[in-house]
Amino acid sequence: MATWSNLGTQDANSPLMEQLTFFHDHTLMILTMITILVAYMMSTIFFNKLINRNLLEGQTIELIWTILPAFTLIFIALPSLQILYLMDELNKPVITIKSIGHQWYWTYEYSDFNNIEFDSYMKPLNSSEMSDFRLLDVDNRTILPMNTQIRILITSADVIHSWTIPSLGIKIDGTPGRLNQGSMFINRPGLMFGQCSEICGANHSFMPIVVESVSTNQFIHWLKSN
Repeated sequence: MATWSNLGTQDANSPLMEQLTFFHDHTLMILTMITILVAYMMSTIFFNKLINRNLLEGQTIELIWTILPAFTLIFIALPSLQILYLMDELNKPVITIKSIGHQWYWTYEYSDFNNIEFDSYMKPLNSSEMSDFRLLDVDNRTILPMNTQIRILITSADVIHSWTIPSLGIKIDGTPGRLNQGSMFINRPGLMFGQCSEICGANHSFMPIVVESVSTNQFIHWLKSN
């Protein structure tokens, strides 16, 4: 999860988030080069005392500053489109879970396994432990196996919500009367924190998401215990 003084994105825990991080760095390098070039040209113009009073047009320079931005946009658009299609691609999911947004908590359904269903509320401060993260920990975590293709279906029972896990590169809107789907492939075990990213009412800031990634054997044991 993000901590103080972090300048970049959260550590990636899925192949999709790794690609998003690479694209972020790729675009940031292009923007940095453009900023340095423009700053250099502006500084030379400001401090240049030579003036060409007979200059009316410059077709060569106009052609250059039209073609170069076009190529720059192509270098940004091509990887962006590739990641966009990767985000929509769903390749033979092994597990399907459903998340329903409410004001202000989440309901999870494991319909593939004897219809396991539970609500996930934020832990109140008076029952939190010292190791819990304030406003981020929940009473019932979403248990998922790692190294498994997972499909998640998002909807809402009242207003528009948004199910978001930054370290997995997932942000899916929960719209009433509509099912939106996404895919997850978790690389490592651990805890991943997220929050509703759509302003949904007075307690919008108090409906966090916690995904706990475990091994397949631990996931099967958790299923049997439920």
